[in-house]
Amino acid sequence: MSILIGILGILILIGIAWVMSNDKKNINYRAIIIMLAVQLFLAWFMLNTAIGKKVLQKIIDGFNRVLSFGNEGIAFVFGDLSTKGYFFINVLMMIIFVSALLSILTYTKILPYAIKYIGGAVSKITGLPMVESFVAVNSMVFGDTTAILSVKSYLPKLSPNRLFIVVTSSLVAVSCSILGAYMQMIPPEFVLVALPINIFSGLILSSIVAPVTKEEDEEINIQEMIPEKSLFEAIGNGALIGGKTALIVGAMVLTYIGLLAMVNFVLDAIIGINFQELLGYVFAPVAFIMGIPTSEIVQAGSIMGTKVAANEFVAMLDFEKMIPDMTPKTVGIVSAFLISFANFSSIGIVLGTVQALDQKQATLLAKVGLKVLFVATMGSVLTGIMVGLFL
Repeated sequence: MSILIGILGILILIGIAWVMSNDKKNINYRAIIIMLAVQLFLAWFMLNTAIGKKVLQKIIDGFNRVLSFGNEGIAFVFGDLSTKGYFFINVLMMIIFVSALLSILTYTKILPYAIKYIGGAVSKITGLPMVESFVAVNSMVFGDTTAILSVKSYLPKLSPNRLFIVVTSSLVAVSCSILGAYMQMIPPEFVLVALPINIFSGLILSSIVAPVTKEEDEEINIQEMIPEKSLFEAIGNGALIGGKTALIVGAMVLTYIGLLAMVNFVLDAIIGINFQELLGYVFAPVAFIMGIPTSEIVQAGSIMGTKVAANEFVAMLDFEKMIPDMTPKTVGIVSAFLISFANFSSIGIVLGTVQALDQKQATLLAKVGLKVLFVATMGSVLTGIMVGLFL
């Protein structure tokens, strides 16, 4: 029954996207079917086959090994405090180390070439122009703002529909620099499974809502991704960017948790229910079509709503406490849903990034900002459904 509900959920999402479409006659249905098939294969292979599970475990082991190196640095700086499980020390400080590591891989051109050629493969699969595919893959590694910055020279040339796809697909993703932080709060296998599936979730729904025809492919200049002139400059910049990111995440978590506590106090005094419980009932129908057991849809909905209203870190901190009491299916679906930047604060950050690069495009984006967030959130729902089908 849950599989049938999940399939129904996919059809509902595609139906909503079709109703929202501004150019129905140019929707590339062949590409949509191919991308859905790729998602299904990825979820099945990684979650339901012995080889896929083994590969996934090897990747998790590799990530854990890398994180152990970062923990050495954290232990040196913070001493005994590193063993206390403090969010700021054990979760946020890891962002600095991983960010520096990504900067090294970028400077040595390992990541830029991988992203370029994987993006090219995605472009052939999807039938979308190279820029859209490149940003979708790039977002999986560097996050939304950096992915957009990497194609800044192409930004002024993008049509409104192409801009919509670029921004939406960048939100249905996360940065690898904070994967280590996620993997310390929720099951790491679902973090890694969601990453590639997210690429297609964003492209499927955004290309239905804002169809584009494949124009002459642009040549992606990977040098735009490498601003540093030396390896040591790359390490230093990576560490500084990671430190800035950690402070921003910490500030956002502190602010949103404080605001939620204040809102909860007011709501509890007036109607006897807190904000997360209210969000639980609002998002319960969404949780249901994702295949989450009926007995857990309100709890799952509260986490999903918190993620959209605040951010994924705040939601994960709440979800981490619930995981032991939830079914494996619910844990997998909600975990996959959380692996994206689709929330209100992120759309503001992306708008600011585009505004810094091109005021005209920023004006166009501002008009459809809520639509972008809605479709990006649908993308996260689609990823959750895909994972749920194989649990």
